[in-house]
Amino acid sequence: MSALLSLGQTALELGLICSLTVLALFLSYSMLNVCDLSTDGCFTLGAAVGAVVAISGHPYLSIIAAMLAGIASGFITAFLQTRMGIDSLLAGIIVNTALYSVNIGIMGGSSLLNMNKTETVFTKMKLFLGDSNLSKYYILIVTIIAVILVLVFLIYFLNTKLGLAIRATGNNADMVKSSSINPVFTTTVGLCVANAFTGLSGCLLAQSQKFVDINIGQGMVTIALASLLIGRTVMGKGSVGKRAVGVVLGAFIFRLVYTIALRFNMPAFMLKFVSSVIVVIAISWPYLKSQAPMLQRRLSHRKEG
Repeated sequence: MSALLSLGQTALELGLICSLTVLALFLSYSMLNVCDLSTDGCFTLGAAVGAVVAISGHPYLSIIAAMLAGIASGFITAFLQTRMGIDSLLAGIIVNTALYSVNIGIMGGSSLLNMNKTETVFTKMKLFLGDSNLSKYYILIVTIIAVILVLVFLIYFLNTKLGLAIRATGNNADMVKSSSINPVFTTTVGLCVANAFTGLSGCLLAQSQKFVDINIGQGMVTIALASLLIGRTVMGKGSVGKRAVGVVLGAFIFRLVYTIALRFNMPAFMLKFVSSVIVVIAISWPYLKSQAPMLQRRLSHRKEG
């Protein structure tokens, strides 16, 4: 029983941390209709910047620094799209490639940063909780606070005039332009906010596991996309708030499946395959669900025949 609880806690912690990246994709992909492939590099950027600032003795400032780094990444991606005429997919790939070198430079030319003796927001929370019964949930508490704050901000933001303009830009950029709304501005703001969430997600993961590897963000765009689609399948359509909560739930479900796979001693080289399978199921599930009645009718006809 304790093993199951530990499994669920680990999945919930990682799911909540990664849900911040999924919320970023929810804003850029679902709301703004821009597929930002710089997510992997931006995630690592947030982790690297947050780690360097935390190691220098500023755990709280590391959160702000990571989000600012994400904003800078989002601005460059948006600039390439809107001002340089580069396709959104290609712009994301270019930024993602460039960020590999940038991240290595931030990490002082090393591919790994150790944070075992570094004071982080998590160690601060653990110290604050002291010997209370909640002390063993210090990582979970920090991540819950972070996700709630981001959810509240995102739901509020998307219902402001600027947020509605961003959503309108994603639906029909030409119509927005004819309504005297600058799609360049809304795209830039949307990508900056989304990448701030990604940077925060990377920072929290690095500080929770107490190290940063240059490949820490590898595959995050796949994980985020799978979680986004799982959340959409589970919660369905509805208000922005309902869909955003579904995104967080999708991230937890994805991590739970991933964690269970690890518990079954699956080889490390198979984990990418597991991620791909989850993505395929998440994408094809609505179609398979719609085809289920037809399949049932065919089976019944065969039995009757």
